[in-house]
Amino acid sequence: MPDDSALKLLREVSPTLSVGILTANLLALGSELVLLEQTGVKIVHIDVMDGCFCPMMTVGLPFIQALKTPLLKDVHLMIEEPVGKVADYVAAGADIITIHPEACSHAHRALQQLRGMMNANDPQRGLVRGVALNPGTPLSVLEPLLEEVEFILLLAVNPGWKGQAFIPSTFGRIAAVQRMIKDAGRNILVGVDGGIVRSNLTEVAKTGVDVIVTGSAVFDGKAPEQNARFMLESVREVGSRKSEVRSQK
Repeated sequence: MPDDSALKLLREVSPTLSVGILTANLLALGSELVLLEQTGVKIVHIDVMDGCFCPMMTVGLPFIQALKTPLLKDVHLMIEEPVGKVADYVAAGADIITIHPEACSHAHRALQQLRGMMNANDPQRGLVRGVALNPGTPLSVLEPLLEEVEFILLLAVNPGWKGQAFIPSTFGRIAAVQRMIKDAGRNILVGVDGGIVRSNLTEVAKTGVDVIVTGSAVFDGKAPEQNARFMLESVREVGSRKSEVRSQK
């Protein structure tokens, strides 16, 4: 796949945040998006749950279409059988689409479909294709999909239940995925999603992941702008230190 602008931007800003918008004040959605833009955040994360794959229902196509923003729309599809449905989410304005193999009989086919689609926001921007795995899903599921993805998202909580803490075994899974990508000779971005708060942000960033998804730690109803700036700067600081160490070797 060509190194299109959406994928190039992700690589340029890595490590970075993808901020979940569903915990924001949805009655002031436009203002909340502007707030994120002002902090330097480049990606907004949208959890699409269908009430079948996950025990919750959230938002769908009209909501994604309503997000008027220059931020990259990171659409996490927690829906059953996305084959045949991904085109609608692309048309709604998704820049990044992540599917779950656990919810899909033909995950490879869904990713193939995405490869030939055009970004509705900007035909030159391209799409980033992602695969997400639940905490209990074996990493071996990824092996036949590595040639068709640009992004792997590891969930650190079980999707659909609020208030869960970050699962510590996620650290080992991150390292294992990074080794798998290196062994395959691929240049795939790695993200982590779930249970990420101020107290564990630095530890997660030190794993070398490219994208950290967080929502309620930013939109806490008190100081979202300050939260976003703090978390983004913390992630960038860890990334800068790691880059300095590598350059000295």
